[in-house]
Amino acid sequence: MDKIPSNLVDMFDEVADKRLRHTALIFGARKITYGALLTQTKKLAFELDKLTIGKSDKVALWLPNCPEFVVSFFAILRLGAIVVPINTMFKQEEAKFVIGDSGAKVLICSIDKVAEGETILARLDCLKYLISLPAPRQNSVVLNYHKLIKDAILFNNPVSLDPNATAEIVYTSGTTGTPKGACLTHRNLLTNVADCEKIISFSKNDRIICVLPLFHSFASTVCMLLPIYKGAKIIIMRTVRPFKRIIRAIFRHRVTVFVGVPSFYSILADAHFPKLFLFLNLFINPVRLCISGAAALPFDVWRKFERKFRRPLLQGYGLTESSPVVSLNPLKGKRKPESVGKALPSASVKVIDKEGRKLKNGEVGELLVNGPSVMKEYYNLPAETEKALDDGWLYTGDLAKIDSEGFVFIMGRIKEMINVRGLNVYPKEIEDVLFRHPVIKEAAVVGVTHPRRGEVPVAFVVKKEAIDEREIIRYLRQNIASYKVPRKIFFKEILPKGATGKILKMELQKEVEGIFGRQ
Repeated sequence: MDKIPSNLVDMFDEVADKRLRHTALIFGARKITYGALLTQTKKLAFELDKLTIGKSDKVALWLPNCPEFVVSFFAILRLGAIVVPINTMFKQEEAKFVIGDSGAKVLICSIDKVAEGETILARLDCLKYLISLPAPRQNSVVLNYHKLIKDAILFNNPVSLDPNATAEIVYTSGTTGTPKGACLTHRNLLTNVADCEKIISFSKNDRIICVLPLFHSFASTVCMLLPIYKGAKIIIMRTVRPFKRIIRAIFRHRVTVFVGVPSFYSILADAHFPKLFLFLNLFINPVRLCISGAAALPFDVWRKFERKFRRPLLQGYGLTESSPVVSLNPLKGKRKPESVGKALPSASVKVIDKEGRKLKNGEVGELLVNGPSVMKEYYNLPAETEKALDDGWLYTGDLAKIDSEGFVFIMGRIKEMINVRGLNVYPKEIEDVLFRHPVIKEAAVVGVTHPRRGEVPVAFVVKKEAIDEREIIRYLRQNIASYKVPRKIFFKEILPKGATGKILKMELQKEVEGIFGRQ
């Protein structure tokens, strides 16, 4: 697009009108054109309007990856209402909190969530209706999505939308406490999409595969809004398992852009493929570009992946509060794989110390982000908003350094930084060294209180083959300063992860907190 539309509905309508007969979504055997997608959104908008959903009302989506998520998303926005996505891994009480906190009037959910949804409906005054795909039983407040769509007429009453109006409220993971709802406006999301499009030269001819959960801001922006912005094709996958299905879908649908998290690329980098496949891969692999986000990409994984598949793997960085992409390694020109790239065209970044002073290149401090993609506020949390936003600058809570060329290097979370006898230790430094060891598959480092040293690092390791704690400690002592070497190594079969593959360090910390105090 030559000019960024003022809101997401205008963007969608403009693209759909131009690409009516072109495929928008592929989901299994289903193919949905932009024209059909437009019709379905208008039909659902008509039914939501009948349920008195209007401007600023909230509608919660508790759906897995499916075309109905996309239809619902734009149907809600068409009414001037606000989308509230819910993590599909959430249990009843977690979902109830999001619905109650946002004040959602309608919940659209998959059939496996109906029983929990009905319980929430009975317990929350704000929630008036439940729409299910499909509904096992129907009454005046529990409705069948497909029957609604089938019998509906088109909603053609244009609603005036302010670019600065909230389009969705995305709840943070709650790793630092109670989840907070980040209010993302139409302008926030459209600016982020337009920036991403420039950096990766995305076009209407691209085909993107969506394996990440659409309730997450990373997938929502990069795997849904970006391709729709260009009128491109989205191949939606309900789950990432089995991985062979993903590979088959890539070749069958000639996917050009793959968006994943580090654990995906680690699996592919370590997988044993026949030599013939790797040879043919050079000539028949349709993918032109891979993007990694949502968690840190170990340098060793990047190197092995690019050597094996001969495709660029770009690491980026973002957070929900910035819609979410902040930086990305450029597709053209210089790349630094150990960094998360340069700030997007519309974003500004800087690093400050504890006193708020801007730091020089190469110095580690808190990363701040400014620009039109930064959220409006946390929903109904003025005090939290004031902490997070200052004169337009978003305090990310992430430790980072910026080099002389503007490349950003993430060092970890501020709350993850370990203070060993007054010396700062960044878990990512240790994790990067661990990842370079040939028999270590995954690693995570957390800080633990120590009676004499204040805090000390401990490491959790998933190994590929036999290795003991002494060997790992010896290896670390050869590569990092002694005060950074973990006091203990814990071996695990798997590390706990969230929906996007990010390691849940708080869970690991709980496992070991107090171990040295008991000695």
